[in-house]
Amino acid sequence: MSHSLEGYSQARLVGRDGVQQLLGELLVHAVGPSDATALAAAHRAAADGDVELVQEIDQRLFASKLNAEMRTASVRSGHQLIDLGAELTQQALLAEYRERVRVRSTPGCQPVAAAVVYAANGVDARDAVAADLFAFSASFVGAALRLRLTDHRQAQAILLETSGVIEQAMDAALERDLADLGGCAPMADVMSARHERAEARLFSS
Repeated sequence: MSHSLEGYSQARLVGRDGVQQLLGELLVHAVGPSDATALAAAHRAAADGDVELVQEIDQRLFASKLNAEMRTASVRSGHQLIDLGAELTQQALLAEYRERVRVRSTPGCQPVAAAVVYAANGVDARDAVAADLFAFSASFVGAALRLRLTDHRQAQAILLETSGVIEQAMDAALERDLADLGGCAPMADVMSARHERAEARLFSS
C-alpha cells in the first residue's frame, strides 16, 4: 500500500522534496484523527472487556473512510491481523471480536484489530498508538522508495524528522473523544479515488 502516495506521484503533486511534508500532513489531518483515534478508543474498550464498544468503533471508522480503496485496504490488513492475533494469543475478547469479523457483524478495520491484539498482549494504549503511527510512516516512506521519490538515506532522515509529528498525532489521538473520530484530508481522498481507476499501478492503495 502507498497510502495515496502513488496517486499524488501520478498526478505530479509530490516530488522528492515533498515526501516529508505530505507524510506529516497525513499524520496530523488524516491518520491521527481517524485510525489512531480509533485505535486508542478501541484499546480502551478492549482493555475494559467491552466488545460491543469495540464493534461500534470499528463500524464508525469504516463509515468515516470515504473511498472504497481505503476501506478495502484497511479491512484486508485488519482481517489478516486479527486472524493471526487470535491464532497466537488465547484471550476471550480477541476470540469474540475475531468471530464477529468472520461472520461480518463488524468490518474488521486494521486499527481496531491492532488495538484488540495490543490490548490482549498487555501493550498499553500509548505504546500501541505510537507503534501504529510509526508503522504507517515506515510504510509510507517505503512506498516513496519504490516510487523513487527518495533514497534509503533520505528515508531514514524523513522518519527521524517526522518523530515529533508522530508524537503530536499520538497525544491528540489519545485525548480525542470518540465523537470527533474522522480525519479531513480531501486531496488524499481524491488521489486515492483516482488511483483506484488508474490503468497502471504498483500499489493496491
